[in-house]
Amino acid sequence: MRVAPPGTATVLTDPDRVALAEIELCGELIIAASAADGERLSADRIDEVLRVAAERAAEEL
Repeated sequence: MRVAPPGTATVLTDPDRVALAEIELCGELIIAASAADGERLSADRIDEVLRVAAERAAEEL
C-alpha cells in the first residue's frame, strides 16, 4: 500500500480552502437556525453568526 508523504495529503488548494470555509459557515448557520426561537433568523443574527461585523472591522484596519 502506498501512502502520501507527510504533509502532502493535507495540502489544500485555494478552491478547497474556500469550499471548506463555506461548509463551516453553512454548518454554523444550521446550528444557529436550529437553536432559534422563531421561524427564521433575523438579518442581524445571520450577520452575527457569519461574523460580518468582525470581518468589516478587520478590513478597516
